[in-house]
Amino acid sequence: MATERMTASGAAGPAAFPGGAELFRLDPAVAHLNHGSFGAVPLPVSRVRATLAAEADADPDAFFLAVPARLADARRRIAAHLGADPEGIALVSNATEAANLALDALGLRPEDEVLVTDHGYGTVTGAAARRARVATVALDPELPDEAAVAAAVLAAVTPRTKVALLDAVSSPTARTVAGPALLAALRERGVVTVVDGAHAPGMLAEPLAGEPDFWFGNLHKWAYAPAGSAVLAVAPRHRDRVPAPVPSWEDEHGFPRAVEYRATTDYTGLLAAPEGLDLLAALGASKVRAHNAELVAYGAGLLAELPGLTALPYEASLAMRSLRLPRGLARTHPEAAALREHIAARLGCRVLVWPWPTGGGIRVSAQIYNRPEEYERLARGLGELLAQGVPPYA
Repeated sequence: MATERMTASGAAGPAAFPGGAELFRLDPAVAHLNHGSFGAVPLPVSRVRATLAAEADADPDAFFLAVPARLADARRRIAAHLGADPEGIALVSNATEAANLALDALGLRPEDEVLVTDHGYGTVTGAAARRARVATVALDPELPDEAAVAAAVLAAVTPRTKVALLDAVSSPTARTVAGPALLAALRERGVVTVVDGAHAPGMLAEPLAGEPDFWFGNLHKWAYAPAGSAVLAVAPRHRDRVPAPVPSWEDEHGFPRAVEYRATTDYTGLLAAPEGLDLLAALGASKVRAHNAELVAYGAGLLAELPGLTALPYEASLAMRSLRLPRGLARTHPEAAALREHIAARLGCRVLVWPWPTGGGIRVSAQIYNRPEEYERLARGLGELLAQGVPPYA
């Protein structure tokens, strides 16, 4: 085992979360420091999903005829964990699908204006661009705090702005954008708010804070659900306008049942999703969040000591941190992807590398299966790669 390191501030990595690593079947040879992208499914949740799949295989008629009622039960369980109205949320496959449903509900026209930021997730921003004119707020990654971010967004609102499509927590830069204060200010200006809460369930204590018109979040990241599990929450005045993704026998019931049901498809992930939130609650959600925030702070602190890396402003309670890479690295998506894969191949570490025109950044996450020595391994290896003085992916 590697000798324990401390950051320059003297901080040491936290002790392992009791039983955390044993809950997952991740490859121990890889340092999985990118939970924020795809998550990882705990074994108890995987077993429930496998049981559901076996049930569907054994008696498809009984399984599929019961799906609408079982989805409604899963929705109620999930809503209780999120602090949501169970009749105001629908279970969907992912945040991108939810974004499209929300934007379709608004009946946007090509001349309408949707306000986004340059920290937004590409497919979500692309969904807006397919339907209306997009106005992009340039947010300097080094803006000091949430108030500065909010001020930049509000400064971009014009009489043409119909919708603001904003991240709760931005994916590349791991910072809060659509906080309650900003949402309230946009509401006062008559702007419809659509919040991309992809990272909110499980990582934020109050994932739906601020009462946006539309909100969506993935359950497969921080809420321990299988892939293909997400939630769309809709304010009462918009619910009748949300279109079902496909015509189905549940259409007569309207939102949310008509949105959730897609005829003969794989529902096992959605039906197992409440088990992930139940597990998080059993582990102690606040305890998990505190551990993950402390661990990612340690890892980011090590990376910040590397020459050329610069820590970005952060939210201390989050389980993700981002740093700027040396200028000129990861300027484009292909460059960022190449560097990401080079780090994986050379160091055995999975991280997110995000592009930016003058030079991108690196994002690390922390989860209860991670250990301080994994971040130490990344810091040592990345330091050696950068010391070569050339783009490591060249």
